[in-house]
Amino acid sequence: MVPYEVIYSLTEAILKIDKSVRWVCVANKEGVIINERTREGLKLLLTEEENEEYAANAISRQKTRKKFEPKIGALIYAFGKYENVNRATIPINDNYFVLLTFDSSESNFDQIIMEKIIPNIYKNKEQFNSDS
Repeated sequence: MVPYEVIYSLTEAILKIDKSVRWVCVANKEGVIINERTREGLKLLLTEEENEEYAANAISRQKTRKKFEPKIGALIYAFGKYENVNRATIPINDNYFVLLTFDSSESNFDQIIMEKIIPNIYKNKEQFNSDS
């Protein structure tokens, strides 16, 4: 089991990476949110229950992508652009995932994810052992 402090520190660090990050969570392979953080003063678009359902669905979609990895490679991140928000799913390993939302006006999401968020995840990756 990953120490809660590690997960808390990761969500806190990712939330502070860029002002366009609205919400971030770490979920396990069952889609259960272990920790989440919201930008200060922000009213979320979804309720707590809806975020839990979103997390479970995002992890489920990731599991269906796994079967194609031998041919297309491992997922770096999945991204969805919506009218009111942008969403990303980033695997830490097979057991843990970072889910986050950006302001819908953010167009530089790939650079933020690839140059800021993923390096932060990778520097903490060894602390996420293979246990669920």
